[in-house]
Amino acid sequence: MKGGAGVRLGIMGGTFDPIHYGHLVTAEAARTAFNLETVLFMPNRLPPHKKDYQVSEAKHRYLMAVLATITNKYFEVSRIELDREGLSYTIDTLRALRAIYGSGAEIHFISGADAILDLLGWKDVDDLLALCYFIAATRPGYELSEQLQQLQEKYPNRVFRVEVPALAISSTDIRQRVRRGKSIKYLLPESVEYYIYKHNLYRMGEKYR
Repeated sequence: MKGGAGVRLGIMGGTFDPIHYGHLVTAEAARTAFNLETVLFMPNRLPPHKKDYQVSEAKHRYLMAVLATITNKYFEVSRIELDREGLSYTIDTLRALRAIYGSGAEIHFISGADAILDLLGWKDVDDLLALCYFIAATRPGYELSEQLQQLQEKYPNRVFRVEVPALAISSTDIRQRVRRGKSIKYLLPESVEYYIYKHNLYRMGEKYR
Protein backbone atom coordinates (compact mmCIF):
# COMPACT_ATOMS: atom_id res chain seq x y z
CA MET A 1 0.00 0.00 0.00
CA LYS A 2 1.32 3.42 -0.90
CA GLY A 3 1.04 6.42 1.32
CA GLY A 4 -0.53 9.76 0.58
CA ALA A 5 -3.12 12.29 1.64
CA GLY A 6 -6.42 10.78 2.67
CA VAL A 7 -5.17 7.22 3.19
CA ARG A 8 -7.27 5.46 5.85
CA LEU A 9 -5.09 2.86 7.53
CA GLY A 10 -5.92 0.37 10.27
CA ILE A 11 -3.31 -1.11 12.60
CA MET A 12 -3.84 -4.44 14.39
CA GLY A 13 -1.02 -4.69 16.88
CA GLY A 14 -0.46 -7.75 19.00
CA THR A 15 1.65 -10.75 19.84
CA PHE A 16 -0.42 -13.05 17.57
CA ASP A 17 0.79 -16.11 19.43
CA PRO A 18 -1.12 -17.52 17.62
CA ILE A 19 -3.31 -15.34 15.40
CA HIS A 20 -6.94 -16.54 15.39
CA TYR A 21 -10.42 -15.76 14.07
CA GLY A 22 -11.03 -13.24 16.86
CA HIS A 23 -8.22 -11.07 15.46
CA LEU A 24 -9.42 -11.48 11.88
CA VAL A 25 -13.08 -10.75 12.61
CA THR A 26 -12.09 -7.70 14.68
CA ALA A 27 -9.94 -6.32 11.86
CA GLU A 28 -12.67 -6.86 9.26
CA ALA A 29 -15.35 -5.31 11.49
CA ALA A 30 -13.19 -2.22 12.04
CA ARG A 31 -12.26 -2.04 8.34
CA THR A 32 -15.87 -1.99 7.20
CA ALA A 33 -17.19 0.22 10.03
CA PHE A 34 -14.53 2.90 9.54
CA ASN A 35 -14.01 2.52 5.78
CA LEU A 36 -10.33 1.57 6.09
CA GLU A 37 -8.41 0.94 2.88
CA THR A 38 -5.91 -1.45 4.46
CA VAL A 39 -5.41 -3.11 7.83
CA LEU A 40 -1.79 -3.76 8.77
CA PHE A 41 -1.24 -6.67 11.16
CA MET A 42 1.75 -5.72 13.28
CA PRO A 43 3.31 -8.60 15.27
CA ASN A 44 5.26 -7.33 18.30
CA ARG A 45 8.94 -8.08 18.73
CA LEU A 46 9.24 -7.78 22.53
CA PRO A 47 5.92 -6.54 23.95
CA PRO A 48 6.52 -4.85 27.32
CA HIS A 49 3.23 -6.18 28.80
CA LYS A 50 3.76 -9.89 27.97
CA LYS A 51 5.80 -11.09 30.92
CA ASP A 52 3.74 -14.06 32.08
CA TYR A 53 4.93 -16.51 29.42
CA GLN A 54 7.68 -17.02 26.86
CA VAL A 55 6.57 -15.51 23.55
CA SER A 56 7.13 -17.70 20.49
CA GLU A 57 9.91 -16.82 18.09
CA ALA A 58 9.13 -13.89 15.82
CA LYS A 59 9.42 -15.87 12.58
CA HIS A 60 6.63 -18.26 13.67
CA ARG A 61 4.27 -15.47 14.68
CA TYR A 62 4.97 -13.54 11.48
CA LEU A 63 4.43 -16.54 9.19
CA MET A 64 1.21 -17.54 10.98
CA ALA A 65 -0.07 -13.98 10.47
CA VAL A 66 0.78 -14.16 6.76
CA LEU A 67 -1.00 -17.50 6.39
CA ALA A 68 -4.09 -16.19 8.20
CA THR A 69 -4.43 -12.96 6.21
CA ILE A 70 -3.35 -13.99 2.72
CA THR A 71 -6.89 -14.50 1.40
CA ASN A 72 -8.08 -10.98 2.35
CA LYS A 73 -6.93 -8.35 -0.15
CA TYR A 74 -7.38 -5.61 2.45
CA PHE A 75 -5.04 -7.24 4.98
CA GLU A 76 -1.25 -6.97 5.07
CA VAL A 77 1.38 -8.07 7.59
CA SER A 78 4.15 -5.65 8.57
CA ARG A 79 7.60 -6.42 9.98
CA ILE A 80 8.17 -2.89 11.32
CA GLU A 81 8.16 -3.94 14.99
CA LEU A 82 9.85 -7.29 14.39
CA ASP A 83 12.79 -5.66 12.62
CA ARG A 84 13.25 -2.94 15.26
CA GLU A 85 15.52 -3.69 18.20
CA GLY A 86 14.30 -3.48 21.79
CA LEU A 87 10.79 -3.38 23.27
CA SER A 88 7.78 -2.78 21.00
CA TYR A 89 6.17 0.53 21.96
CA THR A 90 3.13 1.70 19.99
CA ILE A 91 4.34 5.30 19.88
CA ASP A 92 7.54 4.29 18.05
CA THR A 93 5.51 2.32 15.52
CA LEU A 94 3.11 5.18 14.86
CA ARG A 95 5.96 7.62 14.33
CA ALA A 96 7.51 5.21 11.84
CA LEU A 97 4.19 4.87 10.01
CA ARG A 98 3.83 8.64 9.85
CA ALA A 99 7.24 8.80 8.17
CA ILE A 100 6.10 6.19 5.62
CA TYR A 101 2.53 7.30 4.88
CA GLY A 102 2.82 11.03 5.49
CA SER A 103 0.96 13.50 7.71
CA GLY A 104 -2.23 13.26 5.63
CA ALA A 105 -2.88 9.61 6.43
CA GLU A 106 -5.61 8.71 8.96
CA ILE A 107 -4.29 5.94 11.20
CA HIS A 108 -6.70 3.86 13.30
CA PHE A 109 -5.24 1.63 16.02
CA ILE A 110 -7.51 -1.38 16.63
CA SER A 111 -7.47 -3.24 19.93
CA GLY A 112 -9.69 -4.93 22.50
CA ALA A 113 -11.59 -2.67 24.88
CA ASP A 114 -9.64 -4.01 27.88
CA ALA A 115 -6.34 -2.98 26.28
CA ILE A 116 -7.73 0.43 25.35
CA LEU A 117 -8.66 0.98 29.00
CA ASP A 118 -4.96 0.74 29.82
CA LEU A 119 -4.27 3.52 27.32
CA LEU A 120 -3.52 6.12 29.96
CA GLY A 121 -0.57 4.02 31.09
CA TRP A 122 0.93 3.69 27.60
CA LYS A 123 4.16 5.43 26.71
CA ASP A 124 3.66 9.05 25.49
CA VAL A 125 -0.14 8.73 25.53
CA ASP A 126 -0.82 12.34 24.49
CA ASP A 127 1.41 11.95 21.45
CA LEU A 128 -0.36 8.66 20.65
CA LEU A 129 -3.76 10.33 20.59
CA ALA A 130 -2.41 13.09 18.36
CA LEU A 131 -1.02 10.57 15.86
CA CYS A 132 -3.99 8.21 15.53
CA TYR A 133 -7.54 7.24 16.40
CA PHE A 134 -8.27 4.29 18.69
CA ILE A 135 -10.94 1.69 17.98
CA ALA A 136 -12.02 -0.36 21.03
CA ALA A 137 -13.44 -3.76 20.06
CA THR A 138 -16.21 -5.08 22.33
CA ARG A 139 -18.58 -8.06 22.41
CA PRO A 140 -22.25 -7.57 21.47
CA GLY A 141 -24.21 -6.51 24.54
CA TYR A 142 -21.07 -5.18 26.20
CA GLU A 143 -21.94 -2.54 28.76
CA LEU A 144 -19.85 0.54 28.04
CA SER A 145 -17.72 0.81 31.15
CA GLU A 146 -17.40 4.04 33.07
CA GLN A 147 -13.66 3.95 32.37
CA LEU A 148 -14.18 3.78 28.62
CA GLN A 149 -16.76 6.56 28.77
CA GLN A 150 -14.31 8.71 30.72
CA LEU A 151 -11.60 7.97 28.16
CA GLN A 152 -13.89 9.02 25.31
CA GLU A 153 -14.83 12.19 27.18
CA LYS A 154 -11.20 13.03 27.86
CA TYR A 155 -10.23 12.44 24.21
CA PRO A 156 -13.35 13.40 22.20
CA ASN A 157 -13.45 12.07 18.64
CA ARG A 158 -10.25 10.06 19.18
CA VAL A 159 -11.55 6.86 20.86
CA PHE A 160 -14.31 4.83 19.17
CA ARG A 161 -16.01 1.46 19.61
CA VAL A 162 -16.92 -1.48 17.34
CA GLU A 163 -18.85 -4.64 18.25
CA VAL A 164 -17.22 -7.97 17.36
CA PRO A 165 -18.96 -11.34 17.97
CA ALA A 166 -15.81 -13.53 17.95
CA LEU A 167 -13.92 -11.89 20.82
CA ALA A 168 -14.45 -14.88 23.12
CA ILE A 169 -11.62 -16.66 21.27
CA SER A 170 -8.20 -16.08 22.85
CA SER A 171 -4.60 -16.98 22.04
CA THR A 172 -4.09 -18.04 25.66
CA ASP A 173 -6.92 -20.59 25.41
CA ILE A 174 -5.56 -21.92 22.10
CA ARG A 175 -2.06 -22.43 23.59
CA GLN A 176 -3.57 -24.23 26.59
CA ARG A 177 -5.68 -26.45 24.34
CA VAL A 178 -2.61 -27.48 22.34
CA ARG A 179 -0.68 -28.29 25.54
CA ARG A 180 -3.59 -30.43 26.78
CA GLY A 181 -4.10 -32.20 23.46
CA LYS A 182 -7.52 -30.63 22.89
CA SER A 183 -8.93 -29.58 19.52
CA ILE A 184 -8.34 -26.04 18.23
CA LYS A 185 -10.21 -26.58 14.97
CA TYR A 186 -12.45 -23.68 13.86
CA LEU A 187 -10.84 -21.31 16.37
CA LEU A 188 -8.29 -20.18 13.81
CA PRO A 189 -7.57 -20.67 10.09
CA GLU A 190 -6.77 -24.24 9.08
CA SER A 191 -3.42 -23.11 7.65
CA VAL A 192 -2.39 -21.70 11.05
CA GLU A 193 -3.58 -24.86 12.84
CA TYR A 194 -1.44 -26.94 10.49
CA TYR A 195 1.57 -24.63 11.05
CA ILE A 196 1.27 -25.00 14.85
CA TYR A 197 1.32 -28.79 14.67
CA LYS A 198 4.01 -28.93 11.99
CA HIS A 199 6.40 -26.79 14.08
CA ASN A 200 5.36 -28.34 17.40
CA LEU A 201 4.39 -25.00 18.96
CA TYR A 202 2.85 -24.66 22.44
CA ARG A 203 3.65 -28.21 23.57
CA MET A 204 4.60 -28.85 27.19
CA GLY A 205 8.29 -28.09 27.73
CA GLU A 206 8.62 -26.60 24.26
CA LYS A 207 11.59 -24.24 23.95
CA TYR A 208 10.94 -21.82 21.15
CA ARG A 209 13.74 -21.56 18.65
